[in-house]
Amino acid sequence: MTNEPEEIIPDEAPEPVLPRLGLREPLTPVVDTEDALARACAEISLGEGPIALDAERASGYRYSQRAYLVQVRREGSGSWLIDPIAFPDLTELGLAFGDAEWILHAATQDLPCLAEVGLRPASLFDTELAGRLLNLPRVGLAALVEHYLGMSLAKEFSAADWSTRPLPEPWLEYAALDVEVLLELRELVLADLVAAGKDGWAREEFDALLSFTGPPERKDPWRRTSSIHKIRSRRSLAIVRALWHARDAIAADRDVTPGRILPDASIVALATQAPTSLSALKDDPTMRRRGPRRFLDDWFTAIESALGLPEDELPTSGQRSEGPPPPRAWADKDPVAAARLVRVRAVVAGIAEEHNLPAENLVGPALVRGLAWQPPADLDPESIAAELRERGSRNWQIELVAAPIAAALVDP
Repeated sequence: MTNEPEEIIPDEAPEPVLPRLGLREPLTPVVDTEDALARACAEISLGEGPIALDAERASGYRYSQRAYLVQVRREGSGSWLIDPIAFPDLTELGLAFGDAEWILHAATQDLPCLAEVGLRPASLFDTELAGRLLNLPRVGLAALVEHYLGMSLAKEFSAADWSTRPLPEPWLEYAALDVEVLLELRELVLADLVAAGKDGWAREEFDALLSFTGPPERKDPWRRTSSIHKIRSRRSLAIVRALWHARDAIAADRDVTPGRILPDASIVALATQAPTSLSALKDDPTMRRRGPRRFLDDWFTAIESALGLPEDELPTSGQRSEGPPPPRAWADKDPVAAARLVRVRAVVAGIAEEHNLPAENLVGPALVRGLAWQPPADLDPESIAAELRERGSRNWQIELVAAPIAAALVDP
């Protein structure tokens, strides 16, 4: 028996360190005076091609979702950092944009706050949505910069308090970098869309975003209080509801994120304890911090009002929904609908795989559930197409899925 030399397995090669993206020209001062805005508008209007655009909010610090910084870049005019708080609105900037295409990343995050300051696009290109249509594994801006440009993009100030004034220079550099590469990214992403035959689909998706005004208002938003599942009685739920609305009113008035006024954990704790006197509330552990104690009377008024409600005005333990029940309950409630859901999901997944798409970008999960739970009376492709169109599907989606979904809805 011979001793064979032991096989040496080389160490895995370390991940290459990508060069860090940097500014291509010096950082310009923040535009916060009428003269500076007029100069920025003049320069931008003289530029060429589409406009890269981004906005920074102060989520986690402020109640409002207003923009606290607007970043603009255009070929021939460079980058501009504009303080929208310094002006009544930015209508003048919108006039400088004209009908030029906007390039945004994750447009639904920024369109509402930009509209709030008078900026509305005539056409747009969303690099994140384009990445989804290309079925890229990661579609964040930093991931796209790595994928297409082979560079790393710093994101350490994404959760900063952008309502801070003056804004620190490192934050401003970070903000400028967010639009630094959007012009170049658009061209590279568009080339891939064209090569994949998806540029027409993307245009339909982008055009649909032009009417986006924000997410739909939630019914009973207080029910999203963290750990509300620990609440067992309807009376305690009423206290959660009353405290949530009291906190929301204070937060809106002071433009402070609600969790900084009274954390969700404190709301749940107070609903569980249900203190019946102001002194008992004052001694409660949730009131040890100076912040919540400032609004002691508001909390007690809310608790007192909830404790005084008649039984028939107490909230139910579960939120009533007009849509179908959770899919896990379908087998018991309606086995036929449960079987339809399995068939439709399989059909949508197959079409998505065939066209290299995320299934949710082909047909939204809620729409799939709605069709399976309560399909139209007529299960022909035309009726399904009409139903899809009424629920917001675009033409390219309808053409791909209407007939297969119609067939899947028919009981075999």
